[in-house]
Formats: sequence, C-alpha cells, structure tokens
Amino acid sequence: MLIAQMSDLHVTAPGTAPTTAYDTNARLAAAVAHLNALVPRPDLVLITGDLVNGPKPGEYEALSDLLAPLAIPFRVLAGNHDDRDRLRRTFAGTGWMPMEGPFIHYVVEEFPVRILMLDSVIPGMAVGGLCVDRLSWLAERLAEQPERPTLLALHHPPFDTGLAFLDTLRCLEGAEELGRLVRSRPNVRAVLSGHTHRQTAVAWNGAHGYVAPSVAYQIALDLAPEPPYRWTDEPSALALHRFGPDGTVVTHLSVIGDYPGREFSRKARNS
Repeated sequence: MLIAQMSDLHVTAPGTAPTTAYDTNARLAAAVAHLNALVPRPDLVLITGDLVNGPKPGEYEALSDLLAPLAIPFRVLAGNHDDRDRLRRTFAGTGWMPMEGPFIHYVVEEFPVRILMLDSVIPGMAVGGLCVDRLSWLAERLAEQPERPTLLALHHPPFDTGLAFLDTLRCLEGAEELGRLVRSRPNVRAVLSGHTHRQTAVAWNGAHGYVAPSVAYQIALDLAPEPPYRWTDEPSALALHRFGPDGTVVTHLSVIGDYPGREFSRKARNS
C-alpha cells in the first residue's frame, strides 16, 4: 500500500494569506496537481491537520474548492488551527467524517493497512494532548484487530524532534501512555504526524515515527537549544509511505515543483 501524507496546509480565504511571503492556497493547488501526476498513484492521501490557517470565514470553503480536483481518496485530521464543527460540516456526506462526539476520531478500514485517526487537539492551544477518553478509544480499537497491520495518525508528534521550542508544543499529555500502547502492539507499523513544518523521522516504541513537512511553508532546521526560529524558503513537500507485505515501512520525501534532471549514463548505471 502506498499512502501520501500532506500536512499543515494553512488555507486562507481568497485574497488573503498567512504571510506576505507564501501563497498557501497556490501551494495546495500545486500539491494536488503533483499528487494526481504521481506514477503509481497513492492508494490514499492522509492530511494530518491544520487544513486552514484561522479558522476564519471563507477558509473551509476555499479548502473544499482546492481539494475538489484531487483524484485520490483522502482522509483528514483536525489540527490546532482547525475548528471541529466547521471541519465536520465541510466533509459532511463523505461517509467517513464522524458527525458526533467530542473528538474527530475514526477508523479507515477499506485498505490493506488499517488506519486509526486520532484527535490530539486541545481547543485554543497550540500544544496537543490525548486524554483518558481518547486513549481508551484507541486501546479499544487496537484490541479489535491485534494482528492486522495498522498505522496511527495524529496532528501533534508524541515524541521529541530535537527542535527545542516545537518540542514544547507537541502532544504532551498522554504521550507516554500512547507509547506504551504502541510498544504493546507490534502490528502498529507507523505513527504519522505533522505540526512542526519540518520533516523528522524517529524509531519510537517499535514503530516508524514520522513528522511530515508542510505544504504551506517550512521551518528552518536549527538544533540549537534556543535557536532564533524562522521560516525558510525551502520548497513545499509531502511524504510517500510504502507499506510492504513483510511489515516494512519506507518513507520518501516528495518535493513539489519542477526540478529538471537528466538520466544516468550507461557508465554511471554500471558503476
């Protein structure tokens, strides 16, 4: 199974932008075209939160229009910039968006890999968390199919990334218990997240832990204890996760844009 992961789209209402430097709506449109052109096409696109930048009026309508050309099935998570009620209304009628309950949790069952979508949002806060109720929901779902290859997706990383300030804004509450659940279930192959606007990979409690880059804009890599955090003009990107029948997970960074290249010569291919 091949899964594409987009994160942190930060869509705005037409005519506005989160910064003067980045047109996030245009970047999402380019990402959708990029996904549609991939060969082979992914089986599914996961969008791991911060779909809009506000939320403000007109943003979810713009999001819906921008995702309409996507020719691949997709599923979404809430991020700290999202509004659960507006997110539900935007994707009402899809058959997969849960319309009731305090959290936007659900299971994607129709693919070879089972996907558990977790809501790590604490309204009004940038930091994330998993309360007892959310962890109980997860434990029940994991117990249902303990042998089936499974991945977990949530907006906030439950592990440190080495980006000091952003590590104070990750999923803090419940992260240790989540780690224990993952460690106790060897069928959990991967834990996918977003939020930091910086690709990061980590081996975490026996699973492949991954933070996706942002489609909107990246944060500069700086591993100093107290760095001057800044945005960077690195290109938009998304991730491609290939799940093999032997349980392996291979992740590729797929940079969005035109970057011409040339074929290897016969001599280079044989060296």
